[in-house]
Amino acid sequence: MGMKKKLPVGIEFFSDFKTRDYYYVDKTGFIRELLNGCGSVNLFTRPRRFGKSLNMDMLKSFFEIGTSARLFDGLEIMGETELCEEYMGKYPVISVSLKDIEGVDFQTAYDSLCIVMRDEAERFDFLLESEKLTSYDKAKLIRLLEGNLEKAADLHSSLKVLTRLLHKHYDRRVIILIDEYDVPLDKAYQNGYYQQMAALIRSLFSQALKTNKSLYFAVITGCLRIAKESIFTGLNHFKVRTISDVSYAEYFGFTTYEVKELLSYYEMEEKFDEIKEWYDGYHFGNFEVYCPWDVINQCDKFRDSIDAPMEAHWENSSSNSIVQDILENATATTKDQIEALISYECVEKELVPELTYTDLDNEDVDIRQTYLWSVLFSTGYLTEMGKTEKGLHKLVIPNREVRGIYEKKIRSWYKGTVTSNTGRWQEFCKAVKMGEAGEVQKLLNEFMADSISIRDTFVQKTMKENFYHGMLLGLLQAEGNWIVKSNSETGTGYTDIRLEIPSEKIGCVIEVKYAEDGKYEDACARAMKQINLKGYADGLKKSGIEVIHKYGVACYKKTCKVIYSR
Repeated sequence: MGMKKKLPVGIEFFSDFKTRDYYYVDKTGFIRELLNGCGSVNLFTRPRRFGKSLNMDMLKSFFEIGTSARLFDGLEIMGETELCEEYMGKYPVISVSLKDIEGVDFQTAYDSLCIVMRDEAERFDFLLESEKLTSYDKAKLIRLLEGNLEKAADLHSSLKVLTRLLHKHYDRRVIILIDEYDVPLDKAYQNGYYQQMAALIRSLFSQALKTNKSLYFAVITGCLRIAKESIFTGLNHFKVRTISDVSYAEYFGFTTYEVKELLSYYEMEEKFDEIKEWYDGYHFGNFEVYCPWDVINQCDKFRDSIDAPMEAHWENSSSNSIVQDILENATATTKDQIEALISYECVEKELVPELTYTDLDNEDVDIRQTYLWSVLFSTGYLTEMGKTEKGLHKLVIPNREVRGIYEKKIRSWYKGTVTSNTGRWQEFCKAVKMGEAGEVQKLLNEFMADSISIRDTFVQKTMKENFYHGMLLGLLQAEGNWIVKSNSETGTGYTDIRLEIPSEKIGCVIEVKYAEDGKYEDACARAMKQINLKGYADGLKKSGIEVIHKYGVACYKKTCKVIYSR
């Protein structure tokens, strides 16, 4: 491929693109749009891994006094000559990220916020030499530099103090950048100190962002739009841009054009369809958007080997607990809607534009579910395909990667539900072990009746088979004393499940088929034929297994048929 630029896997500092020769997807037009439509405080909400932190560092690199114009050579913003002359390198910039503010209790989180503020203050320790600051000003800065913020008032006022000192020194108002503002609130909610953290963030923001004469403007990013009265009380000229807004839509995530350009640069054009299937599908404003984290990481894999398998990169960068939450609290209606989603259909939902975390614990199931759907949308687990005449949002799963997250969580939930009924679960395991196909079929049908299934839509048959195969595999793997293997997960699906009980010299070979249009007999016959033709039982014989049970399982919606042979 020759000497190409490096792919920016995990790069969050804008300067690295120029100094370390990384490939950059030009988002500098964001600076122009921001200046043209700027409020005093500007909140941008996007799912994680969509370039928020990098864009924030780009803003810092552009506006901050002492910046190098060379960093922007050849980029779109340099075409805006007057704008660059007026704004580039002209402002003091305070930039903090709250992404690491967490802890099992409030004090731990409080201490980590003190460290963040101390680290940012250290960037301005030259102010101690400033002739424009009084000894009183410098004493306040020293408290910040020492991280000596035991007094809540000192931490609450820390951002405001920094803006005031910088304003006095430079005689220029200050730009504040706050990245991932909602992470501490999310962690606090999960660990039971939400009210304390909300009060801290509200006070910190209120002092720095409300009627602060030293503030020029602020940009804040996060995943969720937390209710204004909860955090942003009393802010004037407060502008919020969510994934539903048309403005700024192309500046977070990659557009189709940008993905094609990147693939062309690395001579990987033939991979476009796979990249699209796995990582596209988000709709921000009027743009179709790809998750940039996925595209960059997968292209990096392709640079090592053009035949590298597709991987779920975004999925692995979070707990995905929100999907688990909605399953665990699922009503019959919710289960029906999740079935629709994983079958490539849409669900029509009312969404709440602003989130109040306490509503996630609301005793009213309908209110709680509405908030959960809204969070799934805001965090990238669902995307919008338009609205109904009544104004409801048509929501779909964006792509193959995210569908995989739902399916994994469904399997985990299903396994937990089935195995919690210990008696019935043990009967099922005994029937599988003893070759009692009728009992296996009866119990499996009972388990499936209360499960989530894939509807008979245009989903590829292999993907339907994979879904049921995965659920059955999870049930069998829950029996900890058995050796259960899913033999060779291929590009087109799984081949079979192989089970060994070495202590009893018993083994099973199970083949799962999807019974299209409910043709169970045909599907079972195909499954058994495949087991015999491909000699799936041979490996068990070589392992010294004496009793081998062969099962052909045909699934359709919420029912199955099982045939058996020895």
